[in-house]
Amino acid sequence: MSPYEVLHGRQCRTSLCWNEMGERKLLSPEIVQVTVDKVNIIQAKLKAVQDRQKSYGDVRRKDLKFEELSRVHDVFHISMLRKYISDPSHVLETPEIELRDDLSYEEQPVQILGREEKRLRNKIIALVKVLRRNQIVEEATWEREDQMRSQYPYLFQN
Repeated sequence: MSPYEVLHGRQCRTSLCWNEMGERKLLSPEIVQVTVDKVNIIQAKLKAVQDRQKSYGDVRRKDLKFEELSRVHDVFHISMLRKYISDPSHVLETPEIELRDDLSYEEQPVQILGREEKRLRNKIIALVKVLRRNQIVEEATWEREDQMRSQYPYLFQN
């Protein structure tokens, strides 16, 4: 006899057979009905909890108010619009861009913002941070110095 059998008075049932001992019943209408009833009870309780959470959230909700926009009227009226009177000083001049056949263009470098050296195992690569036309400082990119010297020597004259 095994210790389990001595302690409980029966053989150990594995997880494969936790059903009641005896004749096994497959899906009978009673088992299906009991399962459907339990699912309906669980759904009803979940619905009640969701409704409680929603009502709590609706009661506790506060609209956001911003000081910066407190004087802005939130209603737009067409009557507030005025006719635009053209003024030549409002026209913006855009620089000409030379497009290639594939509709791409080259942004010309304007200024070198910094220098840096990257060390590889047995090689040192000199890099320069290049600011291009129509870019802000944050968009400047690191390029190899030797390539920039060969393509744009006017950047290195000073």
